[in-house]
Amino acid sequence: MAQRILSGVQSSGRLHLGNYYGAIREFVRMQDEGEALYFIANLHALNSVRDPVLARQLTFETACAFLALGIDPVKSTLFRQSDIPEVGELYWILGTVLPMSDLENAHSYKDKLAHGASPDFGLFAYPVLMAADILLYDSDVVPVGKDQRQHLELTRDWAGKFNRQYAPKYDSHTGQGGVFKLPAGRTRDETASVPGRDGQKMSKTYGNTIDLFGTDNEVKKQINSIKTDSTPPESPKPTEGQALYDLLKVVLPEAEFADVHNRWVEGGGGQTTHGYGFFKTRLLEGYHATFDPARKRYAELVADPAEVERQLKAGALKARAYAAPVIDRVRKAVGL
Repeated sequence: MAQRILSGVQSSGRLHLGNYYGAIREFVRMQDEGEALYFIANLHALNSVRDPVLARQLTFETACAFLALGIDPVKSTLFRQSDIPEVGELYWILGTVLPMSDLENAHSYKDKLAHGASPDFGLFAYPVLMAADILLYDSDVVPVGKDQRQHLELTRDWAGKFNRQYAPKYDSHTGQGGVFKLPAGRTRDETASVPGRDGQKMSKTYGNTIDLFGTDNEVKKQINSIKTDSTPPESPKPTEGQALYDLLKVVLPEAEFADVHNRWVEGGGGQTTHGYGFFKTRLLEGYHATFDPARKRYAELVADPAEVERQLKAGALKARAYAAPVIDRVRKAVGL
């Protein structure tokens, strides 16, 4: 039987290079590996997007981005998280058995508070909704970034705890006989943390992104604002902790990056061939070479919202068919 793959991306802002290289590129590749379910996490996005008009617009734009970047609704199930009422029900049921201390110690929660996020219940209970997303579809494989590893491990722990509580025939050694299947994670270590313009992980939360579908001028401005040091053009430049160098390595084809690397570490020449401005121009050229076809397709999709909506509704029907036997098992297990 084909493995079932599940992942999603929040619609809390414009999608950026980190979303593509850290997630969506892998989603496209995995479409041919099994039954792929990809969702737009617009319920999660409510933690940071409080404008209803903007929330709907960002959800729509995220759907267009998924489709433009290569998610094929024939191969994959693409849907909005909010179109699956079963996920809210499972969210609550899971919350009745998990330890509060697990949420209090979640790394992501602490990190967001440290960056100024409001300590709302939604942010605190984010891992529970994520667990419901994962467990509702009998997922086998969940692609996650480095910062989501802990959430996946919590999901596995809670699923095991639920199984021990409500499935008398559950074998914790083999994983057989439980209400929930325990999914495996897949982390893309090489690009799971794409650097932002300031050297931190690229994130909408940190405001350091390079947008996939911004205007040409917006993207050029973002690339030109990448933080660099004061190393002269003629001098060899450090490679460690250099956001511009790391982004070039991610975006450029291997042969092109080899030339950039040589210029970077050898120095020589002047501003037009070895300065940071030259390298930012190379990054901008690589960006357009990579994403301009998707940017053209994105514009076409934005102009046809009825077709995007049709595809999302069709995806939701497929997703609910996957969810139906799982939520039925859960209801019977707990006595509902």
